[in-house]
Amino acid sequence: MCGIVGVIGKEDTTEILLNGLEKLAYRGYDSAGIYVNSQSGRDYLVKEPGKISVLKAAVGPEVQGTIGVGHTRWATHGVASQANAHPHVSEDGRFYLVHNGVLTNYAELRATYLSQVNFASETDTEVAVQLIAYLAKTEQLSAKEAFRKALTLIEGSYAFVMIDRNDPETLYVAKNKSPLLIGVGADFNVVCSDALAMLNETKDFIEIHDREMVTLKKDKVEIEDLDGTFIHRDSYHVDMDASAAGKGTYPHYMLKEVDEQPAVMRRLLTEYVDDAGQMKIDPAILKAIDDADRIYIVAAGTSYHAGLIGQSLFEKLAEKPVEVHVASEFGYHMPILSKKPFFIFLTQSGETADSRQVLVQTNRLGYPSLTITNSQGSTLSREANYTLLLHAGPEIAVASTKAYTAQIAVELFLAVALGRHTAIKAAQDFDVNHELALVATGMETLLSEKQAIEDFTTMYLKTTRNAFYIGRGEDYALSLEAALKLKEISYIQAEGFAAGELKHGTIALIEDGTPVMAFLTDAKTIDHTRGNLQEVRARGAKTLTIVSEDHAQAGDQVVLPNVNPLLAPLLGIIPGQLIAYYASLQRGYDVDQPRNLAKSVTVE
Repeated sequence: MCGIVGVIGKEDTTEILLNGLEKLAYRGYDSAGIYVNSQSGRDYLVKEPGKISVLKAAVGPEVQGTIGVGHTRWATHGVASQANAHPHVSEDGRFYLVHNGVLTNYAELRATYLSQVNFASETDTEVAVQLIAYLAKTEQLSAKEAFRKALTLIEGSYAFVMIDRNDPETLYVAKNKSPLLIGVGADFNVVCSDALAMLNETKDFIEIHDREMVTLKKDKVEIEDLDGTFIHRDSYHVDMDASAAGKGTYPHYMLKEVDEQPAVMRRLLTEYVDDAGQMKIDPAILKAIDDADRIYIVAAGTSYHAGLIGQSLFEKLAEKPVEVHVASEFGYHMPILSKKPFFIFLTQSGETADSRQVLVQTNRLGYPSLTITNSQGSTLSREANYTLLLHAGPEIAVASTKAYTAQIAVELFLAVALGRHTAIKAAQDFDVNHELALVATGMETLLSEKQAIEDFTTMYLKTTRNAFYIGRGEDYALSLEAALKLKEISYIQAEGFAAGELKHGTIALIEDGTPVMAFLTDAKTIDHTRGNLQEVRARGAKTLTIVSEDHAQAGDQVVLPNVNPLLAPLLGIIPGQLIAYYASLQRGYDVDQPRNLAKSVTVE
C-alpha cells in the first residue's frame, strides 16, 4: 500500500523518481506525485490522480533537480484526487512531505494546533506537514527540530520523507510501523519503501527502525532516536537482479509469476536440502519448536491459506499440534495460549501490519517466533527470533502466486526437519528431493495445458456473477485460496466451502448454471465430494473437477499428475491461478493491479 521514493545527489532525480514509482506500482495506488528541487532556486510539484503514466505525461522537460521525493497513494483519508495526492506542502510553501501509513490522532492535532490553517486536502498527511510548519514558525525551530517534535506528537503508523524548500540539501526521514529503507550510493543517497524501487541505483541498504529519524545528505546518513541519541547501523547488500522484476516477454506479471513456480520449487531445494536429502535449517529453530507445546501460525489472506496447508504438514510429518489464525483477529482477540507456544508468521512482504502487531505482542510476552517471508531485511524478519526466506524472487502482481507455493514448500522443509529432529517415522521416510522434484515437473505439465484451462474458464465463468470452489481437508484449504484468486482479479463473487457443509445452507445459493469447481485429491473423502457434486448438479450447477490422476474418472476435466498426497495442493492451485487469470483477462480487467487492492498491506 502506497510507495515512497526519495533521491539526493543525482542529476537525473526526476527520472529516478518516476522509474522508482513504476517499480512500486505493484503495491497498489490511485494517484502519484513528485517534488523536485534544483538547489538553485527552481522547484516543481507535480501530482495527478490515476496511473503513473498520467503523472509522467504531466512532467515536462523543465522538471529537473538534484533532490526530490515521489509517492504513490492508496486512498485512506479522502478520495483519489490531485488535492489528496502526495507530496503535500505546508501552507507557507516551505515544507514538502510524503507519507505512508495512518495517523490516528490527526483530528486532535488539527484541532489543537492548526485551527487557523487553510487545508488543501482531506488527508491525515497534510496535518503532519502543516504541524511541522506550525512548530518551526511558532517555536522558532529548525526544520530538523520541528520534524523531531512533530514526531513526538504524532500517533499512528508512518513513513515520512520531507524536504525543506529553504534548505534543499537534506532529506528528513522517519518511520513507525511502516516500511522504509535508506539506499547508500557514491556521493548520493536514496530512500524507498521497498528496495525493489532502487535496485538500479544501489544494492546497499540501511534499515530504519521504528521511532527513528534520519538526516540524509548526498554524502551522509545520520540515524538517531527521538531523544537525539545517534545510532550506527551497517548497511546490508541485496543480492537481487533488478531485471528479475521485469515482465520480459510476458503480457502480465501474474502469468510470468505463475510460470516461475517450477523454478522456485527447484531453487528452494538447493537452498534448503542437500544432495543427501538432509535439511539445511538452523538447529536452533528446530530446538525452539521442539521445546514448544504448540505452533501458532499467524497470517493474512493468501498467507493464511498457506498456513492451513502448513498445519497439515506439521501435524502429519512432525506430529506437532498447530493452530492457524487470521492476524487481524488474533491481535485484538488473542485466545488462551498453550503454556509454551511457538509462533510462525507467514508473510510475503514481511511488512504486513496485522501480523506485525501480533509479533509486537508476542515479543512483549517473551514467546519465540519465526518469520517465513520473501523479503530479506523486512520488519517481521528483523523483529522475529528467526527467519526463513522464500527465495521466490520479486512478486509484482497483486494476486500472490509463487509466494503461496513457496510458503508451502518452506513449511514442508521445516516440518520434515522438525519430524526428523524428533524421530518421527513419517518425516524420516519422506524423500524431499524426490517428492518436490515431482511437484516441479507436475507444475510444468499443468502449465503446458493453459489452452484447455482457458477454454474451461470461458465455458464456466465468462458471464457468471458468482462461483464456488469446494473440497475437503487440504482440498478445502485449497478451495479458499482458489476462490480468493478468482475474486481478487476477476471480481466474480467466488467462495470456497467445505464440501460437507453444502447441505448446511450453501446449497440454497445454487441456481441453474452456477459454476461449482471441486478439488478431489484426498483419497478418504473423494467419494463424499463426488456425492456433493451430484447434489449441486441436480439443482442446475455446472461442475468442473480438478482431480489427482490416481482418482480420475471419465468426464473429469482437469487431471493433476500424481504426487505425494501431502503435496497435492502445490499442483491443485495451478489451475486455480490460471482460471482466475483467464477470467480476469476475458472480462477486460487489469490482471496485475485489481481495483481497491494493495500488494503489501502496511496499515491495519
